[in-house]
Parts: sequence; C-alpha cells; structure tokens
Amino acid sequence: MTAEDRNRANARFNNAKQAKSGLTDRDVAAKAVLDNMAKLKALRLAREAAEPPRPATVKKTRAKAKKSGEKAPALSDWLAGQQSGGRRT
Repeated sequence: MTAEDRNRANARFNNAKQAKSGLTDRDVAAKAVLDNMAKLKALRLAREAAEPPRPATVKKTRAKAKKSGEKAPALSDWLAGQQSGGRRT
C-alpha cells in the first residue's frame, strides 16, 4: 500500500465520518457564526455592566397647542421664519 493509497483511503474515511455525523459545511459555518454572536453578546454585556449608568435623558415637550381664540401668524411672517430656518420655498 503506497502513501497515495493511504491518503485516498483516509480521505474516504473522513468523508464518510463527516457524512455520518451530519455536519455539512453550512452547519459548521452556522455554528461558528452563533458562537461568535454569543461571544460578542457576552463582551457587550460585560462592558455595559462595567461602565457607570448613563444619566436619564430629558424628554422634550411639545409646543403648546393654539387655543381657538388666538390668531395664527401672518403668512409672510411664517414664510420668513421658514426661510430663515433653512427651508427653501
């Protein structure tokens, strides 16, 4: 038995063994991706636990609704405000 025959036999044996275990290249790649995601999640959680808590953000309040008795600004004033705010009309 030559070295080439042995290599060919080992290759057949390994292919049969891999087919028997049911692991394909896709399964191996998927397992690697899942393992990497788990590792990154653990690192992220550890980093978040180590850093001090962030201050709470203050919510912005909406502008007060106009009452029915108030007049709306003139159209020219509104357009001037829009143009000075960076809008092109």
